[in-house]
Amino acid sequence: MCLFISSCGYKFAGTGSLPKGIKSIYINMLENASSETGIENVITNDLIYEFTRINKNLVTNPGNADAELSGKISEVSTNTVSHVNSYTTQERRVRVNVKIRLSSKGGNVIWGPNDISGSETFDVQQGDKHRTDQNRKEAIKTLSKRLAEKIYNRMTENF
Repeated sequence: MCLFISSCGYKFAGTGSLPKGIKSIYINMLENASSETGIENVITNDLIYEFTRINKNLVTNPGNADAELSGKISEVSTNTVSHVNSYTTQERRVRVNVKIRLSSKGGNVIWGPNDISGSETFDVQQGDKHRTDQNRKEAIKTLSKRLAEKIYNRMTENF
């Protein structure tokens, strides 16, 4: 089995290298073009965590980096997933769209899909708006971690 896995080119997601031989990277604070206050901090921090957890080539000064990761949170939306009855919502889904790019020191875009998005469902607590808001914030935190993983994995794919 080990011989088969090593010979077929299989590897775990995110174990590739950064594109174009980039050795060090700086992560800039994401721009927030949504109405969700503070989400740029949550997602940027999760990106930093994901890159330091796996890559270890993150730098704190953009002048010392081979490339800079930057982007914009273009949309945060919430929609209903399921109902208890015609007038009562049971579950909602929060969706986040992020436009992200990796640029060289010269400003040339090395990597940059148009949009990366994700969604997460959360429960609506009938008669308790505060608890519903807390559930939504927790869903955003979970979604942010998955978005950071998705961004790292897509960036380090060597296909």
